[in-house]
Amino acid sequence: MTPRYELHCHLDGSVRPSTIADLARRQGITLEAPVEQLVTAPAGCGSLGRFLTYIEVPLQVLQTPDALSRAARELVEDWSADGVVYGETRFAPQQHGRQGMTIDEAVEAVAEGLAAGEAATGVRTGLLLCCMRHQTPEQSLAVAETALRHRDKVAGLDLAGDELLYAATPHRAAFDLAHAAGLPCTVHAGEAAGPESMWEAIDVLGARRIGHGVRCTGDSALLERLRRDRIALDMCPISNVLTGAVAGMSEHPAIPLLEDGLAVTISTDTRTTAATTLEREFAGWTAEQEKRAQANAAEAAFRRN
Repeated sequence: MTPRYELHCHLDGSVRPSTIADLARRQGITLEAPVEQLVTAPAGCGSLGRFLTYIEVPLQVLQTPDALSRAARELVEDWSADGVVYGETRFAPQQHGRQGMTIDEAVEAVAEGLAAGEAATGVRTGLLLCCMRHQTPEQSLAVAETALRHRDKVAGLDLAGDELLYAATPHRAAFDLAHAAGLPCTVHAGEAAGPESMWEAIDVLGARRIGHGVRCTGDSALLERLRRDRIALDMCPISNVLTGAVAGMSEHPAIPLLEDGLAVTISTDTRTTAATTLEREFAGWTAEQEKRAQANAAEAAFRRN
């Protein structure tokens, strides 16, 4: 098996269902339905907005340092079982303060869990912090400042959320700060919104990688820019179908774009919400195609040490 790299994996969407159920029990949270039904998006989910609702229950139980650390450690174990030798996870630390945990404590807890997972499995890891499109520019700036305070633990900055409803440009100050400090940046774009969201991510926020980017195919100038600048596309086929960004797996542009020379990488996005693994994502790919995608991912990885 080709050594695998996962660059686009949200921690809150990748918590084991059994762990969610256990954390809920320990925290006195009553789940109103079987846990899998609450945290796994159904086929035909149809939109990014609906898909994101399945992350609310994991968020509920990830409000303590111990819970965050456990989730991060178990994710590394799951990567190891999936053939991953390097994995990046991302989360929005500002969304974990419902019980008083600070943004710095949240970052430290996840970093601790990743380190424990690394020590147990040998999988190398990287941590990305997410600004959220629906939040204020001031909140995003605080996330960027947190990333720089923990530069020894944080490998990059991201912008996540519903791109159809919220523009990226208001968050420019946070990304300018990251660039000034040499912190790599990625932006979710070209999933719920079209090529214009990708241009905004590249030209306004300076994204080195694009999260998803499946809607780039109709813009020849954009394709040339992506190819010329080796801007990686972190695509997540099963998630892209669930959110309605792509009609079906046979219509997914990952392989055609890879064959056209673009820096396509493949990730799960959310291992639990999308009920997937990299083994599933690469079903139907040739060994040579996966090898090229993994080489792209190795080149695009944010952690270098």
